[in-house]
Amino acid sequence: MSGSDAGERHRRRMEHKKAVIDAHIAQADRDQGVLLVLTGNGKGKSSSAFGMVARALGHGMKVGVAQFIKGRTDTGEEAFFSRQPGVRWHVLGEGFTWDTQDRERDTAKAREGWQVARGFLANPDIHLVVLDELTYCLSYAYLDSATVLADIAARPPMQHVVVTGRAAPQALLDLADTVTEMRDVKHAYRSGVRAQAGVDL
Repeated sequence: MSGSDAGERHRRRMEHKKAVIDAHIAQADRDQGVLLVLTGNGKGKSSSAFGMVARALGHGMKVGVAQFIKGRTDTGEEAFFSRQPGVRWHVLGEGFTWDTQDRERDTAKAREGWQVARGFLANPDIHLVVLDELTYCLSYAYLDSATVLADIAARPPMQHVVVTGRAAPQALLDLADTVTEMRDVKHAYRSGVRAQAGVDL
């Protein structure tokens, strides 16, 4: 195939692709707050959520971050974003469940944390709410799923919510507008590499 033939074939393919994409864009004709769920066993769920925090701040929006389960406050994202104007950041856990090994304490901490999250979800001045690692609180029944889903559904119409964590329950997936599942293909940890600052924490 000559260069000119390949160029023409590419032009026709891109012309068709543009028509399809333009048609989809034209069908999306309303604005609303969206619920995004980032789940799966792969790395990058929280990192993706914090990317949206940066994006929201770039648009002058206000953000609330509620970190469940996680107890450490020495992560790069917390150090950076908690100092930014327009961000309310709360670390609400006491560490991973295999570290705490105390269901009663974990449940109490999750319920205490949900009151903070509920405040975010009731506040129309907060444009983006990140509920980091919330799925574990649902799958371990630290929180009542029906209450959590009702609070998310009752949020202000233009408020966006991002939920992260593995094994997101089906009811949450059904409520969500966008669901992304991170797939674990390979991880440095399994070859003996410790968590690295700037990449993992």
